[in-house]
Amino acid sequence: MLILTRKKDESIMINHDIEIKIISIEDGRVKLGISAPKDVEIHRKEIYLEIQEENKNASKGILDLKGIAALFKK
Repeated sequence: MLILTRKKDESIMINHDIEIKIISIEDGRVKLGISAPKDVEIHRKEIYLEIQEENKNASKGILDLKGIAALFKK
């Protein structure tokens, strides 16, 4: 894992086309801005894990419509 220190309005670059910028830091929370090509999917980790679980269930023939609806509410 690479660990970097950044201040407000500073950025990091991933490859040549993804920029992650520190927008604000307040009350122990960091607000990030991410610029990436439209074909790059960006999810919060907890949403990503839920998508993976739903995909696994779908491949088994299990369909959780309430779980899918909850994903769209987030």
